[in-house]
Amino acid sequence: MSSERIAKEANLAFSTLKTLSNEERSNALQIIHDSLKEKKTNILKANELDLKNAESQNLSSSLIKRLDLSKSGKFDSMLQGIFDVANLPDPVGKVTLAKKLDEGLNLYRVTAPIGVLLIIFESRPEVIANITALAVKSGNSAILKGGKESFQTFKIMSEIVNQALAKTKVPPKAIQLIESREDVSDLLNQDKYIDLVIPRGSNELVRHIKSNTKIPVLGHADGICSIYVDSNYDLTKAKRIIIDSKTNYPAGCNAVEQLLINKNLPKEEIKEILQSLIDNKVTIHVTPELKLIDSEFVKDVVDDSFDKEYLSFDISVKLVNNIDEAISHINEHSSKHTECIITEDEAKANKFLKSIDSAGIYWNASTRFADGFRYGFGTEVGISTNKIHARGPMVISLENM
Repeated sequence: MSSERIAKEANLAFSTLKTLSNEERSNALQIIHDSLKEKKTNILKANELDLKNAESQNLSSSLIKRLDLSKSGKFDSMLQGIFDVANLPDPVGKVTLAKKLDEGLNLYRVTAPIGVLLIIFESRPEVIANITALAVKSGNSAILKGGKESFQTFKIMSEIVNQALAKTKVPPKAIQLIESREDVSDLLNQDKYIDLVIPRGSNELVRHIKSNTKIPVLGHADGICSIYVDSNYDLTKAKRIIIDSKTNYPAGCNAVEQLLINKNLPKEEIKEILQSLIDNKVTIHVTPELKLIDSEFVKDVVDDSFDKEYLSFDISVKLVNNIDEAISHINEHSSKHTECIITEDEAKANKFLKSIDSAGIYWNASTRFADGFRYGFGTEVGISTNKIHARGPMVISLENM
């Protein structure tokens, strides 16, 4: 099937999907949820094949972690995400503004679906369920292309989703899952039928897509997140936030990658912060003045240490003179994803919150909170670092924070 036909059929399906009631769309998600749950064993077996192939090809540990559906309750969280989306209020048809312009002349602003979404992703097979749920609930058609490393998982989940949709009022072509890599380049040219491209994957993937399409692209190329530890701070709180931000899921785009510490902190407290990272098997890449500990987990920074997304148990660390230097450093080196200040000084916190140019800015909170699911909005379509229009974790109505 040609890419033009795929896109055109998705567009035609959208014409019907957007007219379905919230009950009909939510019912379709319930059927998809039940179908995936019923076939869990089959899906995990297919996922195991993908993991073995990834390991035999010596793919990166961060990619393998993203690929694995069996660890940390990821499969069950995926199912819960579908269920949560199904039970959310209808995002379509909400009146967000009502204004009387003149006698008998009323203006209304009403939420509406975008149209056809092209989702291109790497390694994360749960994206199939996430995007399907988001698209159907919000009345959007979606074309999904997974990475070759998740082929076996993608294939069986695609079959299950397609079979489930056949039992619903959602048009079959509203959700299309393509396997051919060649289709992607052609689909990127279908700006007549496709309204938005959402890439989820590596820096290279996102940049390639942005450079090869006229269709609007929503996404972020890197997740270079930062934490600044201020001079007026709580040591215990700081260690907990830093460790969670780095070790909870280092392969996530919201994991912290660089740590800035105020140089006026007592030397022993700085050493204690660094040791807490080492105790959690995190390799710290430090500037010369921070080589305070003799350990195999301590390395020197290199030229690109503060412009790097590790996606692993690594973090770059340096001292800064004050909050102004921290803000300047972050705005220069950050990917504008998520940053955090650890301080007990409200005035400094407010200055940081106002001065940082990123999608998510936190005060005494782990960067791992930068997630639509954690915000309580249901499963997430992605995180945008764009400024026009949407920014931050993206959820079913495709509105920004």
